[in-house]
Amino acid sequence: MLDKKYILENPEVVQKNCANRGVKADVNRYVELESQCRQIQQEIEELSRQANVVSKSIGQAKDDAERETRKEEGRTLREQKEAKQEQIDRLTAEAGAIYRSMPNLTHPDAPVGEEHHAREIRRGKTEVRKFSFPVVDHVAIAEQHDLIDFEGGARIAGNGFYFLKNEAALLELALQQYTMHFLVGEGFVPTITPDVARNEILQGVGFIPRGPETQIYSIENNDLNLVATAEITLGGLYSGEVLDREQLPLKLCGVSHCFRTEAGAAGRASRGLYRVHQFTKVEMFAFTLPDQSEEMHQHFCDLECKIFDGLGIPYRVIDTATGDLGGPAYRKFDLEAWMPGRGKNGEYGEVTSTSNCTDYQSRRLNIRYRVQGEKGTNLVHTLNGTAVAISRALIAILENYQQADGTVVVPEVLRKWIGKDRIGSSEE
Repeated sequence: MLDKKYILENPEVVQKNCANRGVKADVNRYVELESQCRQIQQEIEELSRQANVVSKSIGQAKDDAERETRKEEGRTLREQKEAKQEQIDRLTAEAGAIYRSMPNLTHPDAPVGEEHHAREIRRGKTEVRKFSFPVVDHVAIAEQHDLIDFEGGARIAGNGFYFLKNEAALLELALQQYTMHFLVGEGFVPTITPDVARNEILQGVGFIPRGPETQIYSIENNDLNLVATAEITLGGLYSGEVLDREQLPLKLCGVSHCFRTEAGAAGRASRGLYRVHQFTKVEMFAFTLPDQSEEMHQHFCDLECKIFDGLGIPYRVIDTATGDLGGPAYRKFDLEAWMPGRGKNGEYGEVTSTSNCTDYQSRRLNIRYRVQGEKGTNLVHTLNGTAVAISRALIAILENYQQADGTVVVPEVLRKWIGKDRIGSSEE
C-alpha cells in the first residue's frame, strides 16, 4: 500500500497512476473520507473531554437533583460519542477499501498502456533455431517418450494436474539443482519454503486469499492457503520485524510448489504444461535499502537471463506496460522464451518475471530496518523474481531441443543430473 501522507498531498498524481494501470480507485473520495474522519475524531476527543469534566463534577453536586442532572448529561455525551464512533467506523471502512485497492506507484520508464504496449529491451544469446523438419509441441513429445501423464493427473486431482515421468521427472530435479547452485554462487540464501501461508501474509504480499476474484486455493475452516509462489512465503518471512542496515541487501532463493486455480484459463495457448494448477518454482527474493532496489531489479533480470542463456533457450525480455502490472509492482520485466511448438509458427511465452515492489509490500507487512545510532526505523524495499518455473522451462527445453529422429537433446548444463545426452535414445 502507498504512504497515506503522499496520497493526501498528491491525489492527482495517484489518480493518474491508477488510470494508467487500469485500476478503478476513487482517490478524491479517499481524501474526502480521510478529512471527514479527522474532523469527527476531533469531535470525539472533545466529547470525551466534556464527559470527563462532567464525571468529575458529579461528586461535587449540591443535591440529588443536580447529581442526576449531571449523570444524565454524562450519558448524553457518551451516546453522542458512540454515535460519532459508529460514523467514523463506517467512513474508515470505506476509506480503507479504497486505500487497499490503490496500486503501487509506477517507474517513469515503464511503458504506459495495455499488454501490447510492452517494450522489448533485450534478447538472449541463443538464436531462434530454424528447423528442417515439422515441429511438434511438448505434449506430442511427451506422449512419444512417456514423459507426462495428463490423464493420470486428471483422474487423481482433476484437469490441470499431471504426473511427470521418466526423464521429465529427472529434468525437474535437474532444473532445481542447476538453478539453486547458480543462485547460491550469486550470494543467495537457499531455502525450501512452506507450501501454505496465512491470509494476512498473502494480503500483505498483495494476493487475494479469499473471495470470487481469487486465484488461490484456500483450506476450509482454516486461515491457511496453498501458496501461488514462494514470493508469498519469502516475502512474509520477516513480517513485523526490524532488520539491521548492515543485513541489507538480503537475498533469498526458495523452492516451493505453486498452486493456482487459473480460473477462466483455456485455449490452445494454455495447452499442456503452460497453464496448470500445480508446478514447482525456484523464486528469488530480496530485501534492500530504498536506494538499492533499482540496481537489484536489474541484477535479478540479469540472473534470469544468465539462467536461460545457460540452458541455451532463445528468449526476449519485456518491460511490462502499466496496464499489465500487478498491484505491488513498481516495474516488472518479463522473460519470454521461444516455444517453437506454440501456435502455428511458434511463439514467445512468459517463463519468468521480476518485479521491484519498492515499499508497497513492506508497508503492508511492516518490515523495516534500523540504522545504528539513529532514532526510528524505515521501510525496506522488496523485490521478487522467478529464477525458473519448472513446467514452462520444460516446455522450452522439449520444444527447442527436439530432433528430426524424435529424440530430445538434454541441455549440457543439466546432463550430469540426467545421466544421458538425449531423451529417447538408448545411448548415454
